[in-house]
Amino acid sequence: MASARELRRAGVASLGARLAANVRRAIKADDEVVRDVLVALLAEGHVLIEDHPGVGKTALARALSRSVAAEYARIQCTADLLPSDVVGTSVFNQRETRFEFRPGPVFANVVLVDEVNRASPKTQSGLLECMQEGQVTVDVHTHELARPFLVIATQNPLDYEGTYPLPEAQLDRFMVRVSLGYPAPDDEAEMLADHGSGDRVLELGAVCDVGEVVAAQTAVAHVHASDALRRYVVAVLDHTRADPRTDLGASPRAGLMLLRAAKAHAALSGRDHALPDDVQALAGSVLSHRLMLAPEIALSGGAAAVVGDAVERVPAL
Repeated sequence: MASARELRRAGVASLGARLAANVRRAIKADDEVVRDVLVALLAEGHVLIEDHPGVGKTALARALSRSVAAEYARIQCTADLLPSDVVGTSVFNQRETRFEFRPGPVFANVVLVDEVNRASPKTQSGLLECMQEGQVTVDVHTHELARPFLVIATQNPLDYEGTYPLPEAQLDRFMVRVSLGYPAPDDEAEMLADHGSGDRVLELGAVCDVGEVVAAQTAVAHVHASDALRRYVVAVLDHTRADPRTDLGASPRAGLMLLRAAKAHAALSGRDHALPDDVQALAGSVLSHRLMLAPEIALSGGAAAVVGDAVERVPAL
């Protein structure tokens, strides 16, 4: 008879397979992209999607929220967007002569922050507490956010006119950064046929509920990570810090994110323990956007090369 641990492990893998298959019914995305988004969901992280308009960023967020029967909210970022438009505000109730808190869109389960770099730094900073601590503080009162809570933020990597680049502290809150890219010609032709009669996302049904996702998150948190694996993660971080191409290497928070992501990847693979293979599979998505490089290296897309060298040269303990 299977143990409780084995049942929990199999449940996470089954849940991940169902979610991935359902999301792919509506969007054409690489397996690694869908995997990284599911890893962030189950590891209680957040996702930054850097890509051109029209490649399916919004559809991905909507498809995931419908797949888990979650509450979905979209925030369209503009220069005049205020922090209160995101987190909520206190409104005076004249009948009861007291202030009432009106929650903002971040109180949904899946929150799409579209074109996040078009919001002002003040508004961007309003997301820091939400993403790190899962709560909002307004007028000295703290309000807990929903669980699960996933922020999927998007930005165009080429159009910087009228934007406010995300500071390192904000980038560090995103567990993974992904890019959808353009689909293969056959996939794109199939997509045109599928969406010709309507929005395929609206046809998706839920394959689980938010309670199952929270249970899976708890299971992921209990995936075993050995001392040797933790030291391996630290060694990879140290390599990025010592690399002469970096002005600032991966932070300790990056190590925490990478370990949590590796545990989620292990659970999705049907294991109750994380391996160096899990770390290596996700190092690029988790670490690349956290490195501050010399200008000539940054322009050549060198962050991925720095992380790749760290993974290749650091021996697995």
